[in-house]
Amino acid sequence: MTGRYPCLIAVLLHAVSRWHLLPFTPMQSREPGRSRLGSLGLLRFRRFELSPTKRRLRKGVSVADLRGIARRRLPRGVFDYIDGGAEDEITMRFNTQAYRNVTFKPRVLRDMSEVDTTSTLLGKPIPFPLVLAPTGFTRIADPAGELAVARAAGRAGIPYSLSTLGTRSIEEVAAVSSGRLWYQLYVFKDRGIVNEMIDRAAAAGYEALCVTVDTAMLGKRERDVRRGFTLPPKLGLSTIFDGIVHPVWTWKFVTSEPIVFANLAGQAVGDGTEAISLAEYFSTGLDSGLDWDDISWIRDRWPGPIVIKGIQSVADAVIAADRGVDAIALSNHGGRQLDSAPAPFDLLPAVADAVAGRIEIICDGGVRRGSDIVKALALGATACMAGRAYLYGLGAAGEAGVDHVLDMLGSDLRRTMALIGCASVKELDREYVDLGPGHS
Repeated sequence: MTGRYPCLIAVLLHAVSRWHLLPFTPMQSREPGRSRLGSLGLLRFRRFELSPTKRRLRKGVSVADLRGIARRRLPRGVFDYIDGGAEDEITMRFNTQAYRNVTFKPRVLRDMSEVDTTSTLLGKPIPFPLVLAPTGFTRIADPAGELAVARAAGRAGIPYSLSTLGTRSIEEVAAVSSGRLWYQLYVFKDRGIVNEMIDRAAAAGYEALCVTVDTAMLGKRERDVRRGFTLPPKLGLSTIFDGIVHPVWTWKFVTSEPIVFANLAGQAVGDGTEAISLAEYFSTGLDSGLDWDDISWIRDRWPGPIVIKGIQSVADAVIAADRGVDAIALSNHGGRQLDSAPAPFDLLPAVADAVAGRIEIICDGGVRRGSDIVKALALGATACMAGRAYLYGLGAAGEAGVDHVLDMLGSDLRRTMALIGCASVKELDREYVDLGPGHS
């Protein structure tokens, strides 16, 4: 027994030396020229990473991994607000499953030494076809909130859409971002508020207005209802317990400035200074009478491109094209509004055929991998839009987590294109995908 310990100590010292913590020369055996450690010298030990953020991100090799990390780090109510959908969450599952139902038809023996992921969106170049979707109350995932997301999007060169219900203002986001900014507009009954937000976004240099049109009422988000979840979260026994078991999040939350709807500060509709129910906020503040004539009114006032977000049928896509809208986002609000609404990816082929290139198409919802973007582009999308994917990264590791998600999606996109034998985004079409029986 005792003879084993010197060898064990030698192994540990050898491992430590590989981490460069102290110099070490292996013990030599009594037989000249032979080491008692044998082939141990072939082993290589990974240097210990001092940064906890980088250690977490090493484990996040997919968006699904980051979701798991965020789930452990965030209080349950906060995570469910980010992760949950409406009612039975059928549509939310449809959104991701739709991509899984389509397979590739790879081509081989093509020159893939150069793969070009660049494209154009709203007339401007983009390094890869992705837009970061607007998400409300982003600071509950991380104190930097929208500022972190905007900076990451700017570094990646892709557009970021700031929500009306964002927790950083139009001006704050513009001040930290050198990238392309869109402003997502909810249309309030009070048109004075709408006019003011449009003017502020134009003055701050936002390039596009993204008008959300699928919120005549708020969907029933049952995870939030069960928890009595409000924005910002109210203190109670459950939140106190959640705070105890999630001390890092809790400390950041209580030591950061109050979270409010920064773009609505001082407005009569309320800015979230007091805890609110989103359902009540939507029903009392937003205009449920919004129609196509209102879109024309907005177009007359806004100087740049307009994107209509929330299109869920071929018929409405055609109307948007006829009305001269610049782009549509096929979207069901991430499955958070009407349960059993169609998955945007499933709508793509029919919508692309119907509008016949007259309008750009953004596919929003369910994107978790770069291969999903490839499939959407092959079926006629101009770009994809993702929200939860970056929120998982933000919840898992803050701004670095958003960078990580964008790096993964870009790398996935390039690798998938190489493996299906398509050297350029501009060449992607339906020849590269198999929709299954009954589809062309």
